[in-house]
Amino acid sequence: MKVRLILLLVSIFTIVSCNDEYELKLETPKQLPKEGKIIVKVTEVNNQPIDSVLYALNGGKSSGKNTFDLSNERLGKHIISAIVFYGEKNKKLTNTVLKLSKTKPAVYNYEIVNEYPHDAKAFTQGLEYHNGYLYESTGQYKESTLRKVDLKTGTVLNKIDLEAKYFAEGMTIKNNKIYQLTWKSNEGFIYNLDNFKFEKGFGYGKSVEGWGLTHNETHLIKTDGTERMWFLNPETLKEEYFIETYTDKRKVDKLNELEYINGEIYANVWQKNIILIVNPKNGAIDGILDLNGLQQKAGQRGEDNVLNGIAYDSENNRLFVTGKRWNKLFEIKAIKKQ
Repeated sequence: MKVRLILLLVSIFTIVSCNDEYELKLETPKQLPKEGKIIVKVTEVNNQPIDSVLYALNGGKSSGKNTFDLSNERLGKHIISAIVFYGEKNKKLTNTVLKLSKTKPAVYNYEIVNEYPHDAKAFTQGLEYHNGYLYESTGQYKESTLRKVDLKTGTVLNKIDLEAKYFAEGMTIKNNKIYQLTWKSNEGFIYNLDNFKFEKGFGYGKSVEGWGLTHNETHLIKTDGTERMWFLNPETLKEEYFIETYTDKRKVDKLNELEYINGEIYANVWQKNIILIVNPKNGAIDGILDLNGLQQKAGQRGEDNVLNGIAYDSENNRLFVTGKRWNKLFEIKAIKKQ
């Protein structure tokens, strides 16, 4: 994907060495070649001697090479560091490079295909379609649940209540297990799909909180309320890497409920009636699905009870959405805006 790199220069670092004053500056070019390569350098403002410099990208292996190719890197922030050696001293400098998508997101409207009843008391945080049924995680302290729901009638077929101290968040189903997040408790839970029996819990790593959860063929994919999507090993539950979501102009944070659909990640944005369509390889926001109007059709208004819940029936190519305390669940079709 073609990209545009925006460079944010760090401030000058002043270093005193013996009786000499060193003013070191890590510089990056103002304009970049189209192929995405950058050349960086360290200078001393007063032309004081520098013995050597080691450069690194994102904490990787340091070397004397000052050229970096970011064309195949994920979008978002990248850290260029330089260790400067002078006399018997050294100093580390850092510079932030921001990589944006050069492609403007496509915009989609929607068509309602079907409407189904939904529990208007359910504060939906996670939603998934599996083998003909909906599975839902609902939030709020003292109200959080995990439930199995009949699609056509909205009847709750199975339900467990979480302890009052937990605020449930996103959930997903993989390998006959249900994975459920909590918001600020730094805990996730794993259940048997057939009977909802609790199997074990797991902690979070570097991610801030628990928000949305889905999976692809190899990883669980988790949001934490920032612009980051974390990819977890489904066996160890360790966070192995992350992507950051950016358009051609800026980042989009407050990522919430997720669904992995045909090789792309669909993501709710907290307090917004939109769904982002995200490239899982680099974080580029390739599309924005505008669902304004559905909130009112589901009997809700305001910032709290907004869109939050995406489920996909891959066998029949059906996309379902609902929201927090909505009285309806909608099957919709995305229509690209001309």
